[in-house]
Amino acid sequence: MTRRPRRNRQSEVIRNMVEETTLGLNDFIFPLFIIEGQNKKIEISSMPGINRFSIDTLLEEVNSCVELGVKAFAPFASIPEQLKDKMATESHNPDGLFPRAIREIKKNFPDVVLMTDVALDPYSSDGHDGIVENGEILNDETLEVLGKMALVQAQAGTDIVGPSDMMDGRVGYIRKVLDDAGYNKVGIMSYTAKYASSFYGPFRDALDSAPKKGDKKTYQMNFANSREALIEAELDTQEGADFLMVKPALAYLDIIKLLRENSHLPIAAYNISGEYAMVKAAAQNGWIDGEKAMVEVLTSIKRAGADVILTYFAKEYAQFIRR
Repeated sequence: MTRRPRRNRQSEVIRNMVEETTLGLNDFIFPLFIIEGQNKKIEISSMPGINRFSIDTLLEEVNSCVELGVKAFAPFASIPEQLKDKMATESHNPDGLFPRAIREIKKNFPDVVLMTDVALDPYSSDGHDGIVENGEILNDETLEVLGKMALVQAQAGTDIVGPSDMMDGRVGYIRKVLDDAGYNKVGIMSYTAKYASSFYGPFRDALDSAPKKGDKKTYQMNFANSREALIEAELDTQEGADFLMVKPALAYLDIIKLLRENSHLPIAAYNISGEYAMVKAAAQNGWIDGEKAMVEVLTSIKRAGADVILTYFAKEYAQFIRR
C-alpha cells in the first residue's frame, strides 16, 4: 500500500497538526433568559445548567462569561402573561423588560456584542410570531410591529437585531426602518432558514411562548426541504441581511453547508434548546460523556460551515477549555 491515511493519525501532535476544524470562543453567541424581579436566578428544568435571570443577576452572569472569554450574547425576555396582547404591544415598549436589560448590559459591558430577537411570540397572547386574525398569520401587518421592535432595540443599544419571525419581506422592512432612523450601523442576523421543528420545546418552556392554537408551519419552513433555503437566503441577502442563520443546527448540517457553499455572507447556526437538552439528558443518565459530546456537536456545526454558533454550551465550553 502506498497510501496509509493512518500515518496522519498516529500521534496527538500529528492529529492536531492536520486538524481541519478548530473551535474558538469567538465562534459563539450565548443565549440568556431574562425575567422581571430582583435577585432571581431560576434554573429551567428542561435545560440543565441554564437559568432565567432578573436584570441584576443577569449582569453577574454576563460578567462571569466575559471573564471566561465569551463576549457575545443573545438575550430573550420572558414576559408576564398580563402584558401580552393580540398586537404584542409590549414588544416595542421602550421601558419594557427587554429594552431595559439591553441598556443595562451595554452600560456595564460596552464592549460585548448583543444580538437581540425580533419576533412577536414572547409578547403575543396568541403565542405566534405574527399577528393572528381568524386563525391566519398576517404577514404584512406584522411587519410594522417588527419594525417598531427593531427600532426600540436599536435605541436601547443592541448591536445586531435577529428577526426570527419568518415573515416575508421582514429583513428589507427592518433595514429601512433602522436606516431611516439613523441606525445604519445596527446589523441584521436573519433567521433565514428557520424550520418548523420538534426541538424547540425547552425554549418555549423558558419563555412560555408556545402557540395557544395551531402550529407554525405556515411561516416556518418544512423540514423536508432544502432548496427552499436557497430562496430564503437569496431574498434576505437582497434585502440587506448581514448574516444568514440556520435554525436548528444539528439536524440541519446539510442546510448549513448548502448556504455556506452558496453565499459569501457569514453563516450562523442556532444549536437550539432541544439539541442541548438531549445531550444533557443522555449525560445525566450516564449514557454518553457529556463534555465529549458537547465538543463533537459544536465541531460538527462549525465543520458544516457555520461561522457563528448560537449555543447554550458557550459558557460550559469556555470553562472546559480552561481546565
